[in-house]
Amino acid sequence: MLAALTIAAMPPASAGEPTEEEAPKVELVLDSSGSMRATDIDGRSRMSVAQQSFDEVVDALPEETQLGIRVLGSRIPVANNQALGCRDTQQIMPVATVDKARAKSAIATMRPTGWTPIGLALRGAARDLGTGETTRRIVLITDGEDTCGSPGPCDVARELAAQGTHLIVDTLGLTLDDKVRRQLTCIAGATGGTYTAVQHQTQLTSRLNQLVRRAHDTYRRTPRQVGGSSRCANAPILSPGVYADRERFAEHRWYRVAVAPGQELRASVSVALDRTLNPDYGVLLRAVSTSGQEIVRGTDAGSGRTDVLSTGLRWSDQRSSATPEPSTSTETGTETATNLVCLVVSNSFSVPAGVQTAPGMPLELTVGVVPSSPTPGGPSLGRGWLLLVVLAGAGLFGGLLTGWLARWRVAVWKEN
Repeated sequence: MLAALTIAAMPPASAGEPTEEEAPKVELVLDSSGSMRATDIDGRSRMSVAQQSFDEVVDALPEETQLGIRVLGSRIPVANNQALGCRDTQQIMPVATVDKARAKSAIATMRPTGWTPIGLALRGAARDLGTGETTRRIVLITDGEDTCGSPGPCDVARELAAQGTHLIVDTLGLTLDDKVRRQLTCIAGATGGTYTAVQHQTQLTSRLNQLVRRAHDTYRRTPRQVGGSSRCANAPILSPGVYADRERFAEHRWYRVAVAPGQELRASVSVALDRTLNPDYGVLLRAVSTSGQEIVRGTDAGSGRTDVLSTGLRWSDQRSSATPEPSTSTETGTETATNLVCLVVSNSFSVPAGVQTAPGMPLELTVGVVPSSPTPGGPSLGRGWLLLVVLAGAGLFGGLLTGWLARWRVAVWKEN
């Protein structure tokens, strides 16, 4: 749904403009430090679990996606010089269309070895991906916090975000250690990415696939940071596009969208799980008028599902564009024919004891405004005189047919 709305909201290319776009670009940054030898994920080592997940993701990789691989801590053992170990990061596959056999072979040769220079590896990955108009993604898989200290991973993430290079870092933690969680959450939060704690191999594979496909689906539009409001009246007014925000637990987050007569609002929201949640949760998206009247709810409302992380809605302003109802803009005080529709995102998240609720959960909101599609009508016999003629004709024909059949049955009975 996010992909469809994003593409629908994109303006058409003008005549004479090149239509070729950059391919989606992703770099996998894999921790190959000594701690990856630990055998606490499904009875296997963290490295072997990461290698298997990577193989499965490469096999399912969309053809257009360009993927690179960078590792850290793969060459200098911990027992050796720390200064050398803290410079131990290298790109083993350039960002390009993937040679799947070569990529899997490169990862299969990795053995847990050294230190954990995460900050330096993130800087290197940003250089590997280069710059451009489309969003680039780094997916960091690690089981520990940075052991080098300089440059600090959070500082590097903030530095990359400040450069405006359309770079998002998603982090996957192979341990539930609280220090690791805080550091990886900080990295992801600074760049608009997500953090996920991984406890099983299938979970790692599933999340990796989601992140790579998200890069494929949304790379054309860089999510813009936005801060939703606690009420409709002062909510930010969003134009068509993709937005990133964070929502606190059990919060209602409000936004506004301008919808003119004859236009259709299409919106969807997706929340990424960046920490462990209690079972039975959901996300609700609603469109509400500025007077507080609910217009429409998201597609999963009332479905009974207790695992909803994304939902969407559609609503058309059916007023005639020739005779619009004027509404006052709160921004300028002038009258306009545009309807301001409020979008509100709600959730029913809760966490087990010991899991922090701050910062809020990362959400991605996609907004599209397109010409409204006519609602398909059902079969109709017409109206007025036409309907009367059709009904009279059907009645006359039915009466004649019934009379003829009755006379025929009487004649047959008499003959017998």
